[in-house]
Amino acid sequence: MRPTDKLLRVATGSRLLFGSSRVSRVVSVTAFFFAVCAVGATAVAPLAPDAADLPVKKITQVLALPSLDEQIAAIAAVEHQYVREDVVRRGDTLSGLLLRLGVDDQDADKFIKSDPVARTLLQLRADKTIRVKTNEDGDLEWLQTTVSDGPDKPARNLEVKRNADGHFSASDSTAQLERRIEMASGNIRSSLFAATDEAHISDAISSQIVSMFETNIDFRRLQRGDQFNVVYESFWQNGQLIRTGRVLAGEFKNAGKTFQSVWFDEAGGQGGYYTFDGKSLKKAFLKSPLEFTRVSSGFSMRVHPISGQWKQHKGVDFAAVSGTPIRATADGVIDSVGPSGGYGNLVVVRHHSNYTTAYAHMSRFAAGIRKGSRVSQGEVIGYVGSTGWSTGPHLHYEFRVNNEPRDPMSVIVPDAPPLAGADMPRFKTVAGDMQHRFNLLRPERMAESMKLASR
Repeated sequence: MRPTDKLLRVATGSRLLFGSSRVSRVVSVTAFFFAVCAVGATAVAPLAPDAADLPVKKITQVLALPSLDEQIAAIAAVEHQYVREDVVRRGDTLSGLLLRLGVDDQDADKFIKSDPVARTLLQLRADKTIRVKTNEDGDLEWLQTTVSDGPDKPARNLEVKRNADGHFSASDSTAQLERRIEMASGNIRSSLFAATDEAHISDAISSQIVSMFETNIDFRRLQRGDQFNVVYESFWQNGQLIRTGRVLAGEFKNAGKTFQSVWFDEAGGQGGYYTFDGKSLKKAFLKSPLEFTRVSSGFSMRVHPISGQWKQHKGVDFAAVSGTPIRATADGVIDSVGPSGGYGNLVVVRHHSNYTTAYAHMSRFAAGIRKGSRVSQGEVIGYVGSTGWSTGPHLHYEFRVNNEPRDPMSVIVPDAPPLAGADMPRFKTVAGDMQHRFNLLRPERMAESMKLASR
């Protein structure tokens, strides 16, 4: 091949490789340069050394262990203190409770029994939590508990403390409680209180459920499969439940029918339970002045158990054990209170529109019940007994209109008035919040609501 042909072939190859234009040749040459550099870097990069070829050096060092005797002596030289916690049990004495808490201190025992403030410990109810701090000899450093005398009274922190001079002092201060809203559900298998126990609902809340629905539901005749949901207050301190508060809303399914109620504070300061459309659940009169009982003698002709004469029984007798609380069946004013012949211990309450109710054979009257005092529906006014002409403990209850006896089990009385129109906007907000909580307690209904909302 001639030299000129070789030059033409090289030129032609370079044009194919680098392009024919000046720009394309510059780009191609640059790319070719970096490719050569990359190959070179790959060729010269050293490989990591094999771990098996690295040198290994074994080091042995003897560590001196501290003396066990010295450790025991150091522990013994430190004064130890212990904090313990326990609950008051039924039948507990102060000495027994302190001993169970690890307190072996006669001075503390004497102080608590003699000091006016510390003596409150002697009246603590069962399940109340007590916390103590002692030294290793059982001497009391401090004792703490929280006392709650009722839902309408502030909780108090009670503390017994040993001062620097070795003497004890007691303090009583208002507790700062955290309010929580609790929600719970239950299924009836035997009774309401068995179901609430299973759902870890306190008896105080269970009693409010009864009071809330007792004008619509006969709790003596609940059916297996009945269900309930409840929203209520609870009050806590340092992670400990101090007491429960008011039931804020309830839902009860009884015999296939659902009843709902919500607590609402009206503008005038009066509160009550209402249906979700604003109708009051409160009837003018309760059907029974006792929560759980049975009628032992109705409003009818009968043979008197003492005189043996055939005569009209002008009231209803409710069978109950002595000491059972008796409730006023409606708001009113005490018209008379005291012994009254065959009626025994009698309370008469005067209500609106010439209605009066009478409660006879009481064992004793409730504190504060006196002529002229006002009572609210459901308020305890006395306790079942067998005074007067009575053959056994029971309550004789009379319902009178213009002083004429009527059968309380059949008389028709008006309902309480509904909410005022000015309260309805705020009521709807409260009811809506409680309805949302009920939906959370009923997942199947919540899922249905979400499905409808997505359409």
